Amino acid sequence: MTRTTGRKLISSLFVGFCALSVLLALVPLAFVLFFVVREGIQALNFNFFTKMPAPVGEAGGGMANAIVGTFMVTGLGSMFAIPIGIVSGVYMSEYAGTRFAALARFAADTLNGVPSIVIGVFVYGIAVLPFKQFSALAGGLALGVMMIPIIARTTEELLLLVPGTMREGALALGATHARAVFSVVLPAALPGIVTGVVLALARIAGETAPLLFTSSGNRFFTTSLTQPIGTLTVMVYTYAISAYEDWHRQAWAGALVLVSIVLMCSLLARFATRKIEGLQSQ
Repeated sequence: MTRTTGRKLISSLFVGFCALSVLLALVPLAFVLFFVVREGIQALNFNFFTKMPAPVGEAGGGMANAIVGTFMVTGLGSMFAIPIGIVSGVYMSEYAGTRFAALARFAADTLNGVPSIVIGVFVYGIAVLPFKQFSALAGGLALGVMMIPIIARTTEELLLLVPGTMREGALALGATHARAVFSVVLPAALPGIVTGVVLALARIAGETAPLLFTSSGNRFFTTSLTQPIGTLTVMVYTYAISAYEDWHRQAWAGALVLVSIVLMCSLLARFATRKIEGLQSQ
């Protein structure tokens, strides 16, 4: 065997090992999707999206209130977290060498590793106990706290990848530091930041523990921000541990809707990223 043949063989083995690793990583995802679709599609119908939950022990009904509640709580969390996360990421990237930026980076990494149930207990103590009321606002606050470190660190890393010549060119043309950052550097990293925001949304969309302590749950339809509100994750949890077979089927359907929401968000993020990149290249 020549040296060239040996190198080609080693290269082929390495490529095959990488391909096998990718397949092994995709196997759990494929099984999860298969079981969720197989079980959830049976209970998914028009009533599931338009009807309220049936009385305890009765078959039928839907999760219309929980679907609306999920979008409301997630939207509240996004409104709270996206501005704070992006501005924090800008500060950490522009003042990377300062002690405060290092402290903020350490705090973001630590917060990102805090269990979601601990965040739920924390928000319960500051937003539920003082008002003696579970609410959609408290749920949105809990989810927003979970989003902030993800968005901040993603924004920081992407801004650091922007070539320094773009910033220097803007400053040379007379722009202030803030104007150079928000009109030149930030738009250049916008496609990646959008992807990071969607990843944060995907992270919080499936959270249950923080909502159990904050928004609790509600079997009735409500859009009040100061009242308990139903969400898909909490209803899936409640139905899954119940003793009723019909509730088990609806729990699978709720899980399928959650997976579909995350998938649609990912597709929309890819579409928005390509649109933004296309506009920037023109």
